[in-house]
Amino acid sequence: FVSGALCVWLTVKEDVWNFPISVVNNIFFIVLFLQARLFADMGLQFVYIALEALGWYWWLRGGSGRTALTVRRTGAVHAAVLLGVTVVATAGMNVFLTSINDSAPFLDALTTVLSLVAQYMLTRKLLENWFIWMTADVIYVGLYMYKHLYLTSALYAVFLLMCVAGVRMWWRSERHTRGRASVAL
Repeated sequence: FVSGALCVWLTVKEDVWNFPISVVNNIFFIVLFLQARLFADMGLQFVYIALEALGWYWWLRGGSGRTALTVRRTGAVHAAVLLGVTVVATAGMNVFLTSINDSAPFLDALTTVLSLVAQYMLTRKLLENWFIWMTADVIYVGLYMYKHLYLTSALYAVFLLMCVAGVRMWWRSERHTRGRASVAL
């Protein structure tokens, strides 16, 4: 609970230390989700670990001229591609999870894919990642309540509130960056 809340708060603050703390959090969740038979959520934690390594690098060196990334908006074409990936991957994962007797195949598939898309967007510092996280978090709160994972459900409710703070802070950061860029022109 503590490591999860801390890594999200550090992300809201645009602090690169969110990535190593998030890895610790992922390890805890691997064990929890294995016990709850939420296999897609468990597998998601391994993908998160890989994305966090990339995110750590990109946040430090992934901007123009190998500088730190700044918050920016998702373009229309990029958003359309991510939406298409979300629909296709959710459908495919639902079929797979149904075949292995996952306890909530559609919701597990949907939240897994939404989380992957949001994490990818977060690693690229795309502002709209927060809206994808909010959507996933609302579903997660209900799913984890249903699975009697009450502390995890409460954590995701806290994540949802942190997402609201994240949108506000990252929006200000993006506006500030955009303002500096227009002054430089």
